[in-house]
Amino acid sequence: MKISQSVLQEAVEQKIITPKQAEKLSDFIKQHPNQSPGFNVTNVLYYFGGLIAIGAMTLFMNLSWEHYGGFGIFIVSIPYAIIGLCLTSIFEKKGLHIPAGICATFVVALTPLAIYGLQKGLGWWPDDNNVYRDYHIYISWNWIYMEFGTLIVGVILAWIYRYPFMLMPIAVTLWYMSMDVASLMVAEYPDFQFRSQVTLYFGLIMVLIAFWVDIRSRKSGDYAFWLYLFGAIAFWSGLTSQYSGSEWGNFLYLCINLVMIAGGVIISRKVFVILGGIGCAWYLGHLASTIFADTLFFPFALTIIGVVIIFLGTLWQKNEVKLTKGMRKILPQPLRELLEARD
Repeated sequence: MKISQSVLQEAVEQKIITPKQAEKLSDFIKQHPNQSPGFNVTNVLYYFGGLIAIGAMTLFMNLSWEHYGGFGIFIVSIPYAIIGLCLTSIFEKKGLHIPAGICATFVVALTPLAIYGLQKGLGWWPDDNNVYRDYHIYISWNWIYMEFGTLIVGVILAWIYRYPFMLMPIAVTLWYMSMDVASLMVAEYPDFQFRSQVTLYFGLIMVLIAFWVDIRSRKSGDYAFWLYLFGAIAFWSGLTSQYSGSEWGNFLYLCINLVMIAGGVIISRKVFVILGGIGCAWYLGHLASTIFADTLFFPFALTIIGVVIIFLGTLWQKNEVKLTKGMRKILPQPLRELLEARD
């Protein structure tokens, strides 16, 4: 739960705490490492500068770096990594957790470039036209070693520094692997259906890993956010890309999206609710354009269903505390603690 200045001021006005206590509590919350980053000028500058630095070594890398040669790229990457780790240590000692996490994330994001340079310098890079700047654009099995190396470095650094933002490059790498593994598993370029299936299963694995991380870190920071985000996107994209020639298959798609919405509400993850809602809207659009294309009463039926759902929402709101407590009693203790922490 986020505590704003207005809430603290209201507590002072109701004489729950003194103005001095409110000031001390506000300072404590701002400096607490597990406090979620707020939307303010300081944090915008932190993330904006950090993303520019990360983008310079990833998305915005140009062909001029190829003139350094393989070992040249690797040698240049090492001082960058050392500087990033030094800044991480300096910021951590000063209690500046957000810039420390960004600098550590920069080192993880730099890892694919260093591995690419080392592979090229040792002559292990395939003789094709792929260069590093294509890493974020094209699907290819060539990137597999870079991705595995990034995962290893990312997990080690995340274990040492424990900053949630460091999970971002790890989640992106897993997402890339879901596409690149498909091209590695077959000799020729895989068809769309096969790639979507691999993406679906990778996404599901990422979501399960995110849930495990969420349970383990339920009493600390939100380390599962990025894993949930890219895992859910990969799973839903792969699921939506599946071809189903039967209406039962389409109905199953609707049911999975409804489960995503319910699961997202339970564990307080909006990405599941948003993607599930888009999937449900797609299914209703399918019904309107194909099955009930010439049915006059279909829009009226949907309107009635919508009103009923709203009415159920009002009933839930009236009995939310009672129903929530009753439902949570049957859940395992770690999951109950996770839900209470999310509340």
